Amino acid sequence: MEMNYEVELLNSSTFKIFKGVYNDFKSKAFSEYKFELEPLEYEEFINAVEMGYLKCIVLKENLIPTAFLVYTSSISESIELNIIHCLGTEEVGAKQKLLIEKFLDLTAYERQNKVVSYPMLGQQSIYTADISKYGFKFVGLAVLRFIMGNASSERILENMKLPEKPNEYKIVSYNELYKEHAIRIIHESFKDKQDALYDTRYKTIEGTTDIINKIVENIYGDFLPDATSVLLYNDIPCGFAFANVTGGKIANIPLVAIEKNHRGHGYSALLLNRTIKTIVDWTKIGNREFTEINVTTETNNYRALKMYRKIGFKEDYCYPQAYLITKKNQDIFHCIQDKFNKNNANH
Repeated sequence: MEMNYEVELLNSSTFKIFKGVYNDFKSKAFSEYKFELEPLEYEEFINAVEMGYLKCIVLKENLIPTAFLVYTSSISESIELNIIHCLGTEEVGAKQKLLIEKFLDLTAYERQNKVVSYPMLGQQSIYTADISKYGFKFVGLAVLRFIMGNASSERILENMKLPEKPNEYKIVSYNELYKEHAIRIIHESFKDKQDALYDTRYKTIEGTTDIINKIVENIYGDFLPDATSVLLYNDIPCGFAFANVTGGKIANIPLVAIEKNHRGHGYSALLLNRTIKTIVDWTKIGNREFTEINVTTETNNYRALKMYRKIGFKEDYCYPQAYLITKKNQDIFHCIQDKFNKNNANH
């Protein structure tokens, strides 16, 4: 039987017959796509589409939905491609190609000023060769986990050799008064790193403000100010290790940064040690219940990987973070990439 493919934005005429392919994705979100949060229930997903928070491109085979692509551009300065899912295994490449090409067509105007960010979690990594043909570039990301109750990890944490810090330094919990310092330090630390390739907000103070606001205002999950560690030098913030909750029992460290003049002394390890011990202690005494703490870093950031291993984290999996830039921004992004490569080579 010859297949007749149609690709279009999800609309009310398709809501009822789309439920089957959406629920197929939902059943595989954890096992095949490495999701840490429960996907939206179908009715919630449809509501998000109707409200314009999400956009969904549907592929139909002989009028029956069998694949879809979800993206959003309403919550950041990037266009975030969230998921590509195909029902079954037949003609997956052809379906993915049609969905990507429709996505690029629909976002052509927005992409003049916005980067496309696509974390290719789980089985989506099989699409890397195909989407590279459309100009996508890739950064390898590693997910590391500190598992609660793991004797080896807890022993490593307890036996860490921490650097001495002079009396001018101390570590405290996060306070709202420190936010402007956090914005400046995070911006300066990340503006030339690979993170800025797929999240351009790091390149500006305004964009970094948006990132910090979304962390401390619980947009990215439940913020943990008491576990967020701040390094003070003569009572002025010069380093941060943020902590929040990305899933019900999963703690996360989204950002770690030290001001340039205070680097090279091992103070990042001090911040992380305090943050992790705080979360571990909460779990042990029953104040909060966490199953793990996770962190994500570039696969070629060897210093960060080494530091996390020394604290008790273990690498779980890696995935390609894809990004697509517009022509007018290519020189800027190549400059960022060159700076990162030179810095990494020096270490």
